[in-house]
Amino acid sequence: MIGVFIDIIVPVFILIGLGVVLHRIFQFDLYTLAKVNIYFIVPGFIFIKLYETAFSLALFLSVLSFFSIQILLLYGISSLVSRLFGYSRSVRASFTNSILFYNSGNYGVPVNDLVFKHDPFAMSIQVIILTFQNILTFSWGIFALKTVEGNKLSAVLGYFKMPVLYAMVFGIGLNLLNVDVPNFVLIPANYIADAMVALALVTLGAQVAQLRFARNLSVVYVSLILRLLLGPAIGIGIIYSLGIDGVTAQALLISSAMPTAVNSAIIAQEYENEPELSAQIVLASTVFSMVTVTIVISLSRMLF
Repeated sequence: MIGVFIDIIVPVFILIGLGVVLHRIFQFDLYTLAKVNIYFIVPGFIFIKLYETAFSLALFLSVLSFFSIQILLLYGISSLVSRLFGYSRSVRASFTNSILFYNSGNYGVPVNDLVFKHDPFAMSIQVIILTFQNILTFSWGIFALKTVEGNKLSAVLGYFKMPVLYAMVFGIGLNLLNVDVPNFVLIPANYIADAMVALALVTLGAQVAQLRFARNLSVVYVSLILRLLLGPAIGIGIIYSLGIDGVTAQALLISSAMPTAVNSAIIAQEYENEPELSAQIVLASTVFSMVTVTIVISLSRMLF
């Protein structure tokens, strides 16, 4: 377990730490960083990974089944908890997003790469999860935040302004149609994709650097329990129920243990819905995930 922590978790947190240091020195504009991530880095990464990943229908359906059941269960539980604790509509939206949207990209991708030692099959599983997560985040996640103001039509139309949607459509479409994308497009797309992990983790570090724990700590604690503990526990149950095993089972379980996504804080800041609370949850879940993700990685190797 110590080896897992040093070889897999520490490299991720070195980049987060650099983001903290750089922000304190240069005072980054977090709003601009959020725009760069949403409108530039994430779409480029999604496009290139989906275009280059070899898809198997059986694998795709297996991952889709796992993801769908997991999200439905987590949504039901988070909604029930929100009502039991009497959270306001704005807090309820950010709280639910913090449970449903986990860091499958700028945390999950490097962890998968390190755990499975650059195995393209394992990475294809993570890319599919990342795709589903982005579809969910930039559709339901934004819809939930904007409907707090009651503007449902604007929430729906707002999704079609997100370039990640078109990146996913083009990535999958060109892949399935076996279209050869010219090098003058692939080269810059690969540069963008290569920048995602470092820039996203540095962005997370910059967010961490400006956070202050001031209120709603009880919401943060409940979110931690559901995301970091209940998330992988539900994942294990679904994996056994669906009869998934081997590398697929390991990759899905590890993915389900990821902390709350940076994107949940980014869209909360973008749409001004409890941005401080969302950022606090991202910070706390990311810090505590150093322990929980290490345990889940070790557990995945024992169980599957």
